[in-house]
Amino acid sequence: MTDFALARRNMVEGQLRPNRVTNVALLAAVGELPRERFLPDGLKSVAYADDDVPLGNGRFMMEPMVLARLIQSLQPQAEEKAMVAASGRGYGAALLARLVKSVVAVENEAGLATAAQQTWQELGITNIQQVVGLPELGATASGPFGVILIEGAVREVSRAVLDQLADGGRLATVVSDPSGSLGVAHLFVKQGGVASGRPLFDAGTSPLPGFTPPPKFTF
Repeated sequence: MTDFALARRNMVEGQLRPNRVTNVALLAAVGELPRERFLPDGLKSVAYADDDVPLGNGRFMMEPMVLARLIQSLQPQAEEKAMVAASGRGYGAALLARLVKSVVAVENEAGLATAAQQTWQELGITNIQQVVGLPELGATASGPFGVILIEGAVREVSRAVLDQLADGGRLATVVSDPSGSLGVAHLFVKQGGVASGRPLFDAGTSPLPGFTPPPKFTF
């Protein structure tokens, strides 16, 4: 039987701290939140692997180190409202829920959304609102947000999601290359109504469905 508490400590000490995850509140949240509870029974044993965990239908639970570094880059504050787009089975939203006032989780696969809600309820997490809808459209009715996490790799951050950033808000995700080569984590910051991004680190994160650029017409 897997010792999940030991696996969680090993993940923090072996994957996160050596890779520049230093935020004390985030490390505490990762160290306390049972990641295995956000996976189906057949995948619990790989909950703390140093890789994305496949959930089916082209969806994955993001690698712990990449997810933690993205969240750390957002510098979430206790009074802020956050959104997680493509929230899957709810682990990233649950981590953010420990660091901000409230979280809106947007997921288009009803099965993943239902599983997430059940796990949050079992763990007593009450400050997350689940929205079933297209992640690339976000949750306009609930914004604007100080913090947005897109939990996966995207070809392009949709304008609809960027528009839901509050002024001074931050968005983090992995932007993948069209060639399928290694992606790059990016942080976008909105100032004066304009969002600009900068690269953070390389990340071999699995791509999300959706979030593709609109087709370009050629003549």
